[in-house]
Amino acid sequence: MTADRSSPPEHSEQRAASDIVVAADSIAKTYDSRLPFTRSVEVLDGATLEVRRGEVVGIMGENGSGKSTLMQILAGALDADAGAVQRAGTVGWCPQEPRLYDRLTVDETFRLFGQAYGMDDDEVREARDWLTDVLDFEEFADRQVRHLSGGNRQKLNLSVALMHEPDLLLLDEPYTGFDWETFLAFWELTEQLRDRGVGVAIISHIINERDRFDVVYELHDGHLHRQEIGADDEPQSRPTEGQVDCERTTPFVDDDAGGGQRATGEGSR
Repeated sequence: MTADRSSPPEHSEQRAASDIVVAADSIAKTYDSRLPFTRSVEVLDGATLEVRRGEVVGIMGENGSGKSTLMQILAGALDADAGAVQRAGTVGWCPQEPRLYDRLTVDETFRLFGQAYGMDDDEVREARDWLTDVLDFEEFADRQVRHLSGGNRQKLNLSVALMHEPDLLLLDEPYTGFDWETFLAFWELTEQLRDRGVGVAIISHIINERDRFDVVYELHDGHLHRQEIGADDEPQSRPTEGQVDCERTTPFVDDDAGGGQRATGEGSR
């Protein structure tokens, strides 16, 4: 008798669940006003998402929509008022504002963060050589952070989030200040991470880069709308939570007047 090599449904579900590196369920966050007679601001209301291994996920939305708040909650740097976040494996977080020490050199910064990650000297050197080569800032190894350009500070900010080879990488506008060559190098690096099975979540406002993502979440009115990018690069939209009536967004099309892109269709803003 030939053995049945097919997996039972429950095993397939277990494998699918094991692929998830971060899952957020019904996240809510409200900021109370410090001024009297002014309203609190609800930035997240039932936000739900997941990121799988080897998946590149984009999180998009208007300024002030709560993207950075969501990213901090996913990273564990900020508590949600309600909902739950589950993470599998190690996490690397690259906040929008670099959290670096101005009087340390680039080399010293790698050593400091390497010690915090529990890496030995060889591992730190290997990570430093790899990342400074990929992002092209080897020549600044002995330069203090305060003397780096904005773009090179962001390269270092990204590098220290990635140097311990996390299972999940969370990036808040990671290419701010990058020139075009570095922007392309960043996406080449992202492809390497995808191949290694790293889950990557990126806050981005660059809507014409949508085809680089596997999934895009758009943040509207405190909750998320999931769009899977298909083979034809057209987002396939569905809400992330049945109890939430998300605005339905539509594919982005060329804006003849501005040469850029804009959202069209019912529910777009």
